[in-house]
Amino acid sequence: MLLKDKTILITGAARGIGAATARLCHEAGANVLLHAGRKSEGSGQAAKAVGQSADDFIYQDLLQPGAGFTLFETALKRAARIDGIVNNAGMFTASPLSGAMEPWTDGWAQTLAVNVQAPADICRAAIAHFRECSNGTDAEGGTIVNLASRAGHRGDGVENAAYAASKGAVLAMTKTWARGLARENILLYAIAPGWVETRMAPQDIADRKAAEAEIPLGRVAKPEEVGAMIVFLLSGASPSATGATFDINGASYVR
Repeated sequence: MLLKDKTILITGAARGIGAATARLCHEAGANVLLHAGRKSEGSGQAAKAVGQSADDFIYQDLLQPGAGFTLFETALKRAARIDGIVNNAGMFTASPLSGAMEPWTDGWAQTLAVNVQAPADICRAAIAHFRECSNGTDAEGGTIVNLASRAGHRGDGVENAAYAASKGAVLAMTKTWARGLARENILLYAIAPGWVETRMAPQDIADRKAAEAEIPLGRVAKPEEVGAMIVFLLSGASPSATGATFDINGASYVR
């Protein structure tokens, strides 16, 4: 079992990529700590899939200042040692160039809070924890997988600059810490999906056809495809890939 005896904290685990990753990590032998912004039908279903209940989730609104630190502190009360982090939680909201100013301001503030500041704070807390557990040795360390997006490389729609910028920031911070912490066996990877079969994927028939038309594979990715890559990276099978970004987009954006 790839993740036997490992404890993995997964944010945004109530649905989509997060829920699929939690289930696959559980099947790979991990003890999973699940996060969501609030209790929902989805959190109950996701918890059941890993032998837990909705009350086992850590509920934390990542829009709030310091939420990432609070989340990690709560997770440490559930497990003395955390081996891996999956920063999956995120939000997609428009930052419109025209119209009223409030949607522009709120779009940027909320997107950066959830997509950049919260995962950055979680990374900072996790790195401190990994260092404390290592106690000056090279034996321990830890792994962080950050969910970015194809948009972080190629940009996005003109009304979605905040989202694209936030995911570009995730890529940059992942590379920075991977370069600086590799000698401590603290490994960081980024995943940059294109469209994935989640509620963020186009639901309108015409929009869906347009999205699929630009994907050479002919379909959007399944959440389990992303989850499988995350499990592999958390397993420690390829430490030399630290700092890398893994594109999962059906060849719709090839670097």
